[in-house]
Amino acid sequence: MENEASVLTDQFGRKHDYLRISLTERCNLRCFYCMPENGIQLKENAEYMTKSEVVSIAKTFVNLGVKKIRLTGGEPLVRKDASEIIEELAALPIELAITTNGILLDKFLDQFKRLNITAINVSLDTLNETKFNNITRRNYFEKVRSNIKLFLNNGFKLKINAVLIKGVNDDELIDFVEFTKDKEIDYRFIEFMPFNGNKWDWSKGLSLHEINTKISSVYGASVMKLQDGKNDTAKSFKIENYKGTFSIISSITNPFCDSCNRIRLTADGQLKNCLFSNSESNLLKSFRNGDSLEAIILDSILNKKKIRGGMNSHSDILNAKNIDWKRSMVSIGG
Repeated sequence: MENEASVLTDQFGRKHDYLRISLTERCNLRCFYCMPENGIQLKENAEYMTKSEVVSIAKTFVNLGVKKIRLTGGEPLVRKDASEIIEELAALPIELAITTNGILLDKFLDQFKRLNITAINVSLDTLNETKFNNITRRNYFEKVRSNIKLFLNNGFKLKINAVLIKGVNDDELIDFVEFTKDKEIDYRFIEFMPFNGNKWDWSKGLSLHEINTKISSVYGASVMKLQDGKNDTAKSFKIENYKGTFSIISSITNPFCDSCNRIRLTADGQLKNCLFSNSESNLLKSFRNGDSLEAIILDSILNKKKIRGGMNSHSDILNAKNIDWKRSMVSIGG
């Protein structure tokens, strides 16, 4: 039986058992909503977690009640020792998941099948090659589509992530829904979020209400609301008789903070208790000093803000002064 005292709990009674670890700030794409146009200033290699440090720090979280770990980046699979890290983390008593841009997925197919890693999220913000090249500033469209098809043909049920932005890909919303017609995927529509260097402006965002209205205007009563899990970040739906589903992640207009169970560890070993938090705890420095991490982790979780790192209202998040401009999305971990 699980020891409730070992589960990371904040002052609002939320239990945190899901850790997202960024393996690298590097990426083989340059998506404008994630990475600044001129890239980011990479640190010296010594400032990032080594393979053994990733695994050791992860074990500390598992001992504190973490049941699921998701590897992110940057692009986690570009890290040279990603396969070794995956192998060691998969041996822990957790569910191991991956968020990737899909470019290198084929190289990991056999390993993921052997380790039964099935929780795979792939970013695909457009079904149009020209748009893909404009959004990502790279030309890997066919590779990503090919790898999605490869994994579907091998029995994986993928989640596909799309950040919806007006004037960029909002005109493809119905195309995304149609993509679920004969494929066992969940297409996830993510509200445009503010980070350093991504020129965020909510007037470019597509809200939960707008997404629902556009889809309902086409499909009407065929839109079916699905039961969401206790800690789900997304509100899930499907079109009647369609094989797949679609979901909406509404961090801006309808946040899911009340049931949040997530913690983030950046590639340079900083603990963020919320994606929008202005504060970080340097676990890597403490680990290298031989200090115990438990007290630091417990204190960070206990002091987690109730909503979006202290931005309690929609007007708060629209105020640029409240945003943590220190990091771009690529340096936090997607």
